[in-house]
Amino acid sequence: MTSSPNWIICEHCDSVYTAVPLAKGQVSRCVRCSAILGRGGQMSLQQLLALSISAAVLFIFANAFPVISISLQGLSNQATLWQSVEALAQGQISVIAAVAGLAIILAPMLQIILLCWLLVFALNKRAAPGFKACMRTLEHLRPWSMLEVCLLGILVAIIKLAGMLDVHPGLGLWALGMLTVLLILISGKGIRRLWDDLEGRIP
Repeated sequence: MTSSPNWIICEHCDSVYTAVPLAKGQVSRCVRCSAILGRGGQMSLQQLLALSISAAVLFIFANAFPVISISLQGLSNQATLWQSVEALAQGQISVIAAVAGLAIILAPMLQIILLCWLLVFALNKRAAPGFKACMRTLEHLRPWSMLEVCLLGILVAIIKLAGMLDVHPGLGLWALGMLTVLLILISGKGIRRLWDDLEGRIP
């Protein structure tokens, strides 16, 4: 079997297809397992970079400001993402704290840094130093970035505690919500287009 840059391999069932151009709004699916292989109307590199920089700003906000504020009888407390991970580390569930720190802080941070690094060079029609390693790292980080799970957990906690305490979402929670949406948009399969866009320039 000879290799071809125009082949698409389904990551769920390993079926092989020939790539076809898609118009905006069109979606190609695997015939065998119905997994999405590609979408039409992808964002430009300039749009991806702008969203990546916005994600970096939102990431700083999400970690610097409280995600939740709790008050009861004049006493109040606030918690940021970092403080939440530190609280989990106090006791016998430090392993859970490590996983939480990886899923909601380290993995998203690395995703944003790598995306900005790759896209800045791609705008100049150049492959970034360490391009192959960066692209593979992004692919491996995708399952570990679980901001949406964290966001859902915080919302559930707010609803559960609302009947007993005065609970208020903080600025960090709003930033976390917007960051979750941005990461879904920019770190999905669309970033794989860089392999094709920079073909011949990858060392």
